[in-house]
This record gives sequence, structure tokens and C-alpha cells, in this order.
Amino acid sequence: MRSALIALLLAAPPLLSAPAVAATAPVPEAQRRAAVLALLTERMATLRIPGLQVAVVQDGRIVLNEALGMANLEHGIKVTPATRFSINSATKSFTGVAAMQLVEAGKLDLDAPISRYLGDLPAAWAAIPVRHLLSHESGLPDIVDSEGVIGTNEAEAWAAVKARPVEAADGTRFSYNQTNYALLGRIISQQAGLGEGGGFADFFQQRQFTAAGMGRTLFGDSDDIIPGRAQSYSFYRHFRSIGSKPGGETKGTVLGHWRDEFPPFIRAGAGILTTATDMANWLVALDQGRLVKPATRALMWQRDTLKDGKPGEWAMGWPVLESKGRRILAGIGGARSAFFVYPDQRLSIVVLTNLAAANPQRFIDDVAQVYLGTP
Repeated sequence: MRSALIALLLAAPPLLSAPAVAATAPVPEAQRRAAVLALLTERMATLRIPGLQVAVVQDGRIVLNEALGMANLEHGIKVTPATRFSINSATKSFTGVAAMQLVEAGKLDLDAPISRYLGDLPAAWAAIPVRHLLSHESGLPDIVDSEGVIGTNEAEAWAAVKARPVEAADGTRFSYNQTNYALLGRIISQQAGLGEGGGFADFFQQRQFTAAGMGRTLFGDSDDIIPGRAQSYSFYRHFRSIGSKPGGETKGTVLGHWRDEFPPFIRAGAGILTTATDMANWLVALDQGRLVKPATRALMWQRDTLKDGKPGEWAMGWPVLESKGRRILAGIGGARSAFFVYPDQRLSIVVLTNLAAANPQRFIDDVAQVYLGTP
């Protein structure tokens, strides 16, 4: 089973150096646009990325929003600003925002044990605090393996993962897994108070997608009929159970389809399809304090701490990176879509592609250099 859920490259690879930007262009914004488009065109050619969207938010406004390449090679459909791309595990940043919205409403305590909100847990899981689900420090076994979600349905998946031993003591190490966010999806659904049938997807729709003007954003996977979706591609055409990400086998030379499999019960961890325009609107709303208050946002972006006092790798739903002395909050998904937020510089950059293993997180910092320069 080739599930993009097992294509989550969450460690930040080495960031490349940005090309020199010409100093003679008469219009600075046009100069920056030309530099960014030249950089991305080169990356697309080198990596053979069929299609891409990019958006840049600076000082609370969208300063660049472009669509490049092909959304569907078979039918000759070009990428437009309305084309929907899967962001895979970058969905987790939205889950972080949803959790903090519930914190603001007094409906969720990050330090409370998850057993306060869920009653059908193994004894070894009961005392884990909510924050360790968000920061991947729970030590829980993973509900997703190299073949995809374990079991053939939701009930089987939960039964199977609950029968497995914990992999580490709570709070003692970072270990990325999907169980954390499947549980968060259940907690958010319960605490959102949307009534019978209301779940985390409805909460996201009301409190984030609609609130931020994200009219092209929704949940789904390859089994869903989604108008305007970019076809996903990969050179790893025969990926099976020999690794946990693209690159676990020899890369081929022939492009093939990549299939997304996100059962609804795990979509709080991976499952959003969106556009760079919608993502930029979301980041503007976040910057302006329209989704959570600035103080809550600062708490959400604070790197968690392990029990031995060492810093963890994630904040509340967000990987925490650094480049050239600059702090970065990120969303990285499926090795094909990513966004970086430079909070101290009020700069955010979104790059969405339709190639698994395009790894845009490797060159987003190059785009940032066009706007920020070298410290």
C-alpha cells in the first residue's frame, strides 16, 4: 500500500543557499518576484516537479502568489491559483491551532491527562498530558506502519494499536507518530461542542477555514471526488514496506501516480487539501490574531521540553527549526508541501507541489533569503 501518510519527512534537511539577486531592477517587488520565480523554475526543472504554487506573506499582507507548471500531466491541465494540493502532515499545524482555540475557550488543558477527555484508553496511556500528543513526546505506538494504517477499519486499527506496548516513557523522547494526532482528533471532536455528529473537521471548517477566508480548503484523499485537485506524482512507483518514506527504495526514472490514503479518523494528522492562496489567508489571519490571540499563538509556538530538561523538536502542532539564526515554525507534509513562518521577521512562505519527495522544505529558506537577505 502506497500511503502518503508514511511519506512524512519531518526533519529539516540542509537548507540551500539562495542565488544572488540582481540589484539593478527598478521595482523592488518586481525584482523579488523575478528572483523567486527563477529559483523555483530551476528547482522544478532539477527535481522534475510537475506543478507548484507559492505564496509569500510579509508584514501581514500577501506580497507574492504564483502558480507554475502542470496540475495534471495526462490531461494537460495547468496549475492555477485555484488548484488544490494535499498538504499531508502539515495538517498538524491546523490541529495545533484548533487545540489552542479550545484552550482559549476553557475547554482544553494542555497539562491535563488525556484520560480526562477520553475514557477508553489503556492504563499505560491514561496519564499522558495533551501537550505530549501535540509535541510527539507521548511514547505511544504508531497507528500507522510502513504499509499504512494498521487494521482494515477504524475499530481494528484502534484495537491493534492499543494492544501494543508503549515505545518510551511519556515525555522522555521525541518520536513522531500518527496515534498522537488521531487521539487529538477525538479530543477536539468531543470538546468542540458542535452537537451530535459534529467532529474536528467541522470545527476546523467553522473556526479556521471559514474564519480565514479559505474557500478552497477541505479534507479528503484519493478516494474522494475533489474538483480542481492536482494529481500527485512520484518516482518511487513500487514503494512497499521497506521504508517509512520516499527514499526507502531506489528512485526510479519514470513518473507515476502517488496515492493518498487518509481515513477520516486520522485526518487531524494528515488530510487537508488547499491552495497557496488559502494558506496565505490563514497565515495572515494567524498573524493578525484572528484565529488565536497573540499570547496564545506565542504559547503554541513555544518549543516543548522533555522531562530531562532538553528542548523537544516540536511546539504545539508545529516543528521548530532554525536557519541563519532565525527561528522558524513549520508545517511539512508528504515531502511535497511545506510552509515556514519566521515570526520574528513577520515573514511566511508557502510552497505546495504535486511531487512526493520534492521536499520544498529544503528550498523555502532560499525564498526567504530573497526577502530577508543574509543576517
